[in-house]
Amino acid sequence: MEVFQYLGHGFAVALEPMNLLYGFVGVLVGTLIGVLPGIGPPGALGILLPASYYLPPVSSMIMLSGIYYGAMYGGSTASILVNIPGEAASVVTCLDGYQMARQGRAGPALGIAAFGSFIAGTLGICGLIILAPPLASFALRFGPPEYFALMVSGLVVLSYLTYGTVIKSLMMAAIGLILGAVGNDTITGVARYTFNTTVLSDGIGFIPVVMGLFGVAEVLASIKEQARDVFKTSVRDLLPSKKDWQESAGAIARGSGMGFLLGVLPGGGAVLASFVSYALEKRISRNPENFGKGAIAGVAGPEAANNAASSGAFIPLLSLGIPSNAATAILLGALLIHGIQPGPLLMRNEPSLFWGVIASMYIGNVMLLILNLPLIGLWIKLLKVPYRLLFPVILLFCLLGVYSVNSSAAEVVIMVIFGLIGYLLRQYGFDPTPLVLALVLGPMLEVNFRQSLILSHGDLTVFFRHPISAALLLTAAVLLLYPLMVDYLKRKRRIANA
Repeated sequence: MEVFQYLGHGFAVALEPMNLLYGFVGVLVGTLIGVLPGIGPPGALGILLPASYYLPPVSSMIMLSGIYYGAMYGGSTASILVNIPGEAASVVTCLDGYQMARQGRAGPALGIAAFGSFIAGTLGICGLIILAPPLASFALRFGPPEYFALMVSGLVVLSYLTYGTVIKSLMMAAIGLILGAVGNDTITGVARYTFNTTVLSDGIGFIPVVMGLFGVAEVLASIKEQARDVFKTSVRDLLPSKKDWQESAGAIARGSGMGFLLGVLPGGGAVLASFVSYALEKRISRNPENFGKGAIAGVAGPEAANNAASSGAFIPLLSLGIPSNAATAILLGALLIHGIQPGPLLMRNEPSLFWGVIASMYIGNVMLLILNLPLIGLWIKLLKVPYRLLFPVILLFCLLGVYSVNSSAAEVVIMVIFGLIGYLLRQYGFDPTPLVLALVLGPMLEVNFRQSLILSHGDLTVFFRHPISAALLLTAAVLLLYPLMVDYLKRKRRIANA
């Protein structure tokens, strides 16, 4: 019963007029970002993160969270009408959504995407309410060795699941850890890698790095894009028919459950969930040949999965302080900027923030359902705007946002440098997500590692004497060695067959 009391307190916080306003702004901006291809949730969060710096922590997190799950809602619109995914998790929606639009059924496709997203988001929030408190209680058993092992395993799992090779992902994580070590040592106070400059004495700023990697780099990557050819089709009859619901109900239920569970795992759960959901629906369908030709279950399942995954991603973030993807890594950075340490004590130390954010997610889901359907005509017009008119506005927001935080021209330069780096990383198939996660977790990982050694008087076996840390490190080792073993066995088989 305590959960319902806390949830009631959360709704009281979320329903405060200012928090309602910021929640509305968050889901509206998130939907817009989801509709416009190329920016994505991490880019939007990176660009708008400086604005949240001047808000109260609760209002800030409500707005940023709204942007995150709002982008998941909006991504389906571009996929269905333009055949271009608004963000990565909506790639699968293109396969059947666009075909439905070609058949004059854009309305039911958009409608089932909106309703499926609302149902999945609601179920995901229920799962968050149920699982977050016991997980936080379990995490109270964590000491420095357990936290160190948890962060190591989180980095390895994320590197294992992101696009590109594992080696490239681990390289990105290693660079992120090095960047996280820049600045004054938190224990001894000694300056490290600062090159005798005061700009780097507090470390490399999180905001300019994120805005460079996800804001400026996205603009550079998309700058040659021309006006989009929006498929000319009627979007009337947005309410799905009875037959549409019959074909979609099971897909929405399965996508919601699977998406939530995969969202909890580190490694871009929303993207993985949408692909797994589509594959499952095609496998169990009585008419698998219809998939790719306009099957409504191929829209409902993946859309439900990616929205449930966005709710599931908040469990490790709030309960353990471990982000599961780039967007939640930025949300973790926002909490740290406000001086709030997410983890097992967050529920006790900041109940208004913890339960207020959870309650705002349900309110935000209702807002999104009300917003999405009437505004489809507006989104269609926005999709026709040439990118050459959009990118100067995005760059202006990036420049003003970074400069407004500390009034530092040096941080603007850092943002531009990381924008160029982010562009080059994309050109050569490197995912910057592990770098961002390592940059956020690096200082905490180092502190917990050194605290563990201080407590054990320099004995490294302390990480293996604790069952939880030993299990986590063993998991990380298996994930690291598995690709090497597979590669070795393939090579051995080739030699034997030669």
